[in-house]
Amino acid sequence: MTQVPPLNRHALYRAEQVRELDRRVIASGVAGFALMQRAAASAWRYLRATWPEVHRLSVLCGGGNNGGDGHVLAALAAAEGLSVQRILVKPVEALEGDARRAAEMADAAGVGREAWHDGMRLTGELMVDALLGTGLSGEVRGASRSAVAAINASGRPVLAIDIPSGLHADTGAELGEAVRATHTVTFIGDKLGLHTGRGPARVGTLVVEDLSAPRDVFDEMAPVAWRLDQSMIATLLPPRERDAHKGVAGHALILGGAPGMGGAGLLAAEACARLGAGKVSLATDPAHVAASLIRRPEVMAYGVRGLADLGDLPARTDVLIVGPGLGRGSWGQAMLQGAMAAEKPLVVDADGLNLLANRFAGQRRDDWILTPHPGEAARLLGMTTAEVETDRPAAALALQQRFGGVVVLKGAGSLVAGPDGMAVCPYGNPGMASGGMGDALSGMLGALVAQGLSLEVAARLGVVVHALAADMAVRQGGERGLLAGDLASCARILVNPTMDE
Repeated sequence: MTQVPPLNRHALYRAEQVRELDRRVIASGVAGFALMQRAAASAWRYLRATWPEVHRLSVLCGGGNNGGDGHVLAALAAAEGLSVQRILVKPVEALEGDARRAAEMADAAGVGREAWHDGMRLTGELMVDALLGTGLSGEVRGASRSAVAAINASGRPVLAIDIPSGLHADTGAELGEAVRATHTVTFIGDKLGLHTGRGPARVGTLVVEDLSAPRDVFDEMAPVAWRLDQSMIATLLPPRERDAHKGVAGHALILGGAPGMGGAGLLAAEACARLGAGKVSLATDPAHVAASLIRRPEVMAYGVRGLADLGDLPARTDVLIVGPGLGRGSWGQAMLQGAMAAEKPLVVDADGLNLLANRFAGQRRDDWILTPHPGEAARLLGMTTAEVETDRPAAALALQQRFGGVVVLKGAGSLVAGPDGMAVCPYGNPGMASGGMGDALSGMLGALVAQGLSLEVAARLGVVVHALAADMAVRQGGERGLLAGDLASCARILVNPTMDE
């Protein structure tokens, strides 16, 4: 089976790891204040390149080194003739170390300063958020909270320094209220929290500046996760041999479509076929067979009233997808029981996960992919959805440790946790917040497993193709009204990356 590809992987770190990287850079001979100046200078260059017509800035500075970056940037902007409103949430006299030195440097450069107060008028055409950095762990309060709210209420573009204030660098959780940045420039190492949870909605366009850190400072610093990349599609899905036939492309079986719930199974089956499974079978309630034949006659639809009707069908397939439209009643329970007894790789979604939590507790396997959304993850872990969203990476890892196999925790910045670690998908869009998207994903995952990819590779590749297919569909018709059925044809294009060569 295909293993996780080593190429084009973008490392993601926790905040404490990046602080250690900072310490290593300083130990290599770069003074702490010089590193701060590098950070501010890189943010300033990005600002000028992105907003060349801006003449007035409001730079809001906090009390730590993140605020120090803001002070230095304010001095650089003033030196080039911009009008700078420098706002402090903490008096210069209360600052320490490099942050104090940076504030005094801005003073010496003639940059004015104002103490933050509620109701203050922000005069800049552009807001620069240098309030709170990656060390934040508790809820934003006091002056910082009101300053964050004022930035968000300004209606003006926002450049966040290192991280939008109020966003947790490790988890992507919003700590009370976070700045809604238009662009974010982050330093040294990229942070996991910028890519999952509330991160994608708060970061805007992200740029990573390594500040010319020596490459050896990253040695023996294992990333907490990897950001997936579109290039993995061509790496993992090369053109087929000219004598390929359906038998070598695998046989996937979807178990879904309880009475009155036939659509989900059909969506999964069509997505599975479009991603290249050689044969796709659908075991569904007999009432849905006619609809399947009309919608997609290439799918072999079997009317199944109960476990006995499955016969040897699971044994004749390479992978089972169980969950789309499964229901939680006796029909769904029988299908899940049959799937787990088949000793075949599984993709488990939707009510298959709910039944695992409520009726089949204690199951653990190495040969399945579980694909919960946060609500289903909460039921599997015995916690609330809010607790899952508070620390999505921890929830994904807990699920994988408890249930084995590979876990896809869906949502903004979907996470894939498996034996080789954690990965995050940077693609997708709000149009995916519609029914059936998970059914389409489960079918895609099953198709990739059927074609011989390992579970972890299939999960990583599948979430990328699924999200990119949604992005392609949005470019064609917009976010609102995006349907799960729109993804299959787009996904087919994506999984044939060398079609025009």
